[in-house]
Amino acid sequence: MPFRRLLSPIYENGFNTPVGWDPDRLYFGFKKPNPRSVSLELVGTPTITPHHRFSAMLMQWGQFLDHDITFFATALARQTYMTGAICNKTCENVDPCFNIPLPLNDPKRREHRHMKYPCIEFERSAAICGSGETSPIFQQVTHREQVNIITAFIDGSNVYGSTEVDALDLRDLFSDHGLLRFDIVSSSQKPYMPFEKDSGMDCRRNRSVANPIRCFLAGDFRANEQLGLTAMHTLWFREHNRIASKLLEMNADWDGERIYQETRKIIGGMMQHITFKHWLPLILGQDGYERWIGEYKGYDSNVDPSISNEFATAAFRFGHTLINPRLERLGKNFETISSGPIMLHEAFFAPERMLSEGGIDPLLRGLFASPLKKPLSHQLLNKELTEKLFHRATDVALDLAAMNIQRGRDHALPGYVEYRRFCNLSVPESWEQLELDFEDQTIISKLRKLYGHPGNLDLWVGGVLEKRLPDALM
Repeated sequence: MPFRRLLSPIYENGFNTPVGWDPDRLYFGFKKPNPRSVSLELVGTPTITPHHRFSAMLMQWGQFLDHDITFFATALARQTYMTGAICNKTCENVDPCFNIPLPLNDPKRREHRHMKYPCIEFERSAAICGSGETSPIFQQVTHREQVNIITAFIDGSNVYGSTEVDALDLRDLFSDHGLLRFDIVSSSQKPYMPFEKDSGMDCRRNRSVANPIRCFLAGDFRANEQLGLTAMHTLWFREHNRIASKLLEMNADWDGERIYQETRKIIGGMMQHITFKHWLPLILGQDGYERWIGEYKGYDSNVDPSISNEFATAAFRFGHTLINPRLERLGKNFETISSGPIMLHEAFFAPERMLSEGGIDPLLRGLFASPLKKPLSHQLLNKELTEKLFHRATDVALDLAAMNIQRGRDHALPGYVEYRRFCNLSVPESWEQLELDFEDQTIISKLRKLYGHPGNLDLWVGGVLEKRLPDALM
């Protein structure tokens, strides 16, 4: 399903090349800043402040929820369409490559002194067929649009998949008990999700004799990204089988198909309940929740259920400011387990560590018994995310902040100031006019140096820097 838009896209050539494609082009009299420079000077932080009230599970539910409702289709290949060069072997902007150059003072240049291609790999999101070109479908040049390849509803698609083929691949069709299939069980006889086998799951790691464990197969492609997320997937996979077994006990005349479908409806309902009754009031604050969400008023078939590009590309990525640099792992008495906590960069695509270091229980205890990272404007993203993201799978470790900015440009999101106009807020023409909305003068000074003019400010950057509502996280 296409992502809908709140505002018309801003492409550099009017229909398909992103802002920044020509790095020398001026906007409001200034060049657009390199996303990596913004990350280095404004976003990345070596220190964090624990939240006094909320646990890290609040963040983990947000990521799990996001993977139930938004997923961009990525470019079909890592090779440039014109020359055939692989995106990690070029720093030129040639579709689908839109790599992020490393500034001359970048610490990554010191780490990789002899690098031939000093940039962070970045592939553009795939375009809807016929968009961004002269199309026989539309009979005119249309601007490039992106597609959401999973269901936009909170329906447990991250557990069950978003297509019938994926759903069938995850089911135990031999027992006729409506269960999800598994390959192995823990020492306490609790099942793990099946291992992927050439399924296309995102598994950015190399199997070897020393590390023969495959990644897990789940309803969402990204289930192995980090161990906290993998633990959540495992928990809900087990919850399906627990409920299905109870339904079979209570309804011996039901066949496996009915048990599966009834359980799937229950799981989707549980996820909706957690999101709307427990999670959103904490994210928005109670006043914000009552103002913008409020009590359920019944199903309205006239509401467009699709996800907006702005939500998926910028707004919901506020959650990155809540992520801790390490995962705590706790025993039954909430003591740190013998293998200790795990730094986030060591938890990326590491299912073998869950299997060999205590299973999901220590991870889940760590999430709900350790504090959330507090989102502060001078402590936005921890450096595990900006300096070491997926470091084992890429020539140059990725930078989540820089990629968020680049993704917004790839999707042609207008600047932060234009969304203030859309929301009937003041439209600043100088940096001084933003002082009431951002935390302090130091932030304003950095923005002025990086962006030159408020009209250049990227939506995600402006959004995470805004003063938060009382009792809210955004």
